[in-house]
Amino acid sequence: MLLRRSLKTLVLAGLLGSASVLAADAPKVTGAPVPLLWKVSDKDNAVYLLGSFHLLRTSDYPLSVDVDAAFADAERLLFELSPEEMQSPALPQLMMQAAMRTDGKTLQQDLDAATWTRLDAWAGKNGVPLATFNGFEPWFVGLTISIVEMTKQGLDPKLGLDNHFMDKAKVAGKPTGGLERAQEQIGVLDGMDASEQRQFVTEALEQADKGSAETERLHQAWRRGDAEGLWAGMAADMKRQYPRLYQRINVDRNDAWVPKIRQILTQPGDDDALVVVGALHLLGKDGVVEKLKAQGYAVERVCSACANGGR
Repeated sequence: MLLRRSLKTLVLAGLLGSASVLAADAPKVTGAPVPLLWKVSDKDNAVYLLGSFHLLRTSDYPLSVDVDAAFADAERLLFELSPEEMQSPALPQLMMQAAMRTDGKTLQQDLDAATWTRLDAWAGKNGVPLATFNGFEPWFVGLTISIVEMTKQGLDPKLGLDNHFMDKAKVAGKPTGGLERAQEQIGVLDGMDASEQRQFVTEALEQADKGSAETERLHQAWRRGDAEGLWAGMAADMKRQYPRLYQRINVDRNDAWVPKIRQILTQPGDDDALVVVGALHLLGKDGVVEKLKAQGYAVERVCSACANGGR
């Protein structure tokens, strides 16, 4: 399960180090989360864009009436990966193949002595044999650490928003699809250069040392529907610290998705869709929302719980 879900948690796992700028004393949201939901319209069709949190808790459900209404209105659903690929036994195998070293080196040779010592301590604390990491590239190790830490905090990939709507679509008999293929997502990870991969491991270990506070701030910001706070606390810091990774993980993929979303809007007839992707992909000037606005589409935030009726 861990390997199968890791691709879907890439944004969340990779950005936890930036969450500390979110207000520590911000109020917690009780009841249904305030959705990061937008409606994009042309003359005939509409596409709902829903920002996902890839690991959630049972207390994050039920969802808001706005989200339920968007699902009811949609004839089909799109995700980053199709449910068929996400649930395929081949996906973890593909990821393992990409992560295994072929250069004759070991992980210890890639990491500086201080980072290796911290990794050794983390592995011992979590009952993970350190030797099992040595044959893998650093990006895989960093991702594994992040996911292990989040699941220890009660966040479950089985309860993530993506999985929730994959299940609902199957029950309702609604067609589903993916905006990209698994190999493309794996390529985002495997394309990190050596320096970025080392930073990824260091970042994951730093967050493990800090415990649950940073993750909880990020989770609560998502529950509040705080688009500006999430952007400032996540994407802006990532763009500054890891510009090449930010370009690959966010901008390039958003640019590839926008034409596919436009295709739905330009089809004749009334064929609405709900698109569920990681929240980062919808936020800021590089996000899908602003890119569609710039192309002349009518875009509105759907948020009956927002104080100003949608921000």
